[in-house]
Amino acid sequence: MNFIWYIIIGIVAGFIAGKIMKGGGFGLLVNLLVGILGGVLGGWVFGLLGIATAGILGSLITSVVGAVLLLWIVSLFRSSRVP
Repeated sequence: MNFIWYIIIGIVAGFIAGKIMKGGGFGLLVNLLVGILGGVLGGWVFGLLGIATAGILGSLITSVVGAVLLLWIVSLFRSSRVP
């Protein structure tokens, strides 16, 4: 059951990150997938920094930070290909 919560939180985080990035998003479906991957990235980054979060709200914050970070990294590569 926890796995389903991670997916739901990742989807919400991807949606929020897409709204935060304003132009850095890639559409609803890709932003949702980025949110799920962002949850993993955010958990890894927070672990490196020694930051621990608890509960659904902590997981959501971690996922949003990771998704925003991932969207930012992807947008760096995307903007470098100017036609």
